[in-house]
Amino acid sequence: MPLTLLPLPDAEVLLDPHFLPPRAAMELLQELLDTIPWRHEPIKMFGKEVMQPRLTSWHGDPNARYRYSGLSLEPQPWTPALQQLRQQVSHATGAEFNSVLLNLYRTGQDSMGWHADNEPDLGPCPVIASVSLGATRRFRLRPGAGTPLHAPLGLDLPPGSLLVMRGLTQQRWQHALPKTSRPVEARLNLTFRRIVEAKSQLR
Repeated sequence: MPLTLLPLPDAEVLLDPHFLPPRAAMELLQELLDTIPWRHEPIKMFGKEVMQPRLTSWHGDPNARYRYSGLSLEPQPWTPALQQLRQQVSHATGAEFNSVLLNLYRTGQDSMGWHADNEPDLGPCPVIASVSLGATRRFRLRPGAGTPLHAPLGLDLPPGSLLVMRGLTQQRWQHALPKTSRPVEARLNLTFRRIVEAKSQLR
């Protein structure tokens, strides 16, 4: 199924809910749960240091260092599974990626607050390609300051789905994965990115 553009002003958000077949998505989830070196790290929020409500792992090319929320991440090497998935995502999106951030939401109480992926390391109009595995969770989008009024959008992202955010999306919109009181299994999200060259950031 091809990627479908969602009707959002000042944004390019595309979704393929069936990017990976169900069996492939299930097998990939189990392999990553078993082999990824998961970390639980603190971040800075509103001047305070708090533990992230999820587990993470950063992988990429040797020079793909990433800084956000007070963290400076050195990339772990690509695993064979991550390398294969990178190739599939690049083929589907027409974009090249040199890194991936894995977020493991262990229960419904693990979450991601409202934010935009607008760090200088990603450039002004990054392409963020997000693959979801495991439990279906509600992904939320809301317009940022200066964006035409639009109701927040909620998307249920099933296992094997591919969500792509590109163009001005990170400048004009925010996104989040809220907590849920429903009993849910673990969800793993992989967000493929391209860290830009340092010289590209000095324009």
